[in-house]
Amino acid sequence: MPAPVGDERPIVMVTVTSDAGYRGEIRAGRHRLVVDEDTGVGGRDEGPNPYQLILAGLVQCTAATLRMYADRKGWGLGTITVRARLLRSGDGATRSDRIERTISIAEGISDEQRHRLGVIADRTPVTRTLRQGLPIDTTI
Repeated sequence: MPAPVGDERPIVMVTVTSDAGYRGEIRAGRHRLVVDEDTGVGGRDEGPNPYQLILAGLVQCTAATLRMYADRKGWGLGTITVRARLLRSGDGATRSDRIERTISIAEGISDEQRHRLGVIADRTPVTRTLRQGLPIDTTI
């Protein structure tokens, strides 16, 4: 991998190895998991597809950040459920994607707390990364 430039520092690294077909074995730190494409596009559906992994990162980051914030405030939230889906319209040059995220909280919270948690959800690290986009430099 090329060396970081300027004040850049590595945050996370993930490696995938694919021997055949669309199935890949992911190594993320000491964790291992399988990624694959759906059968409808030629995969064997042996693991989540790449878009599911992106959404998984978003919903986990959202739930964890809301939990951290609420814990610091002393707010009991009970179970937090975060769902996300990727929606697409158009095709080719007119293609447009957006993510719809829904957050459910088991415990009753005030309207003020609900508003504040919405503000925090919009500021989670993965949310900000996805919203701003980022350059991808490729070396082969």
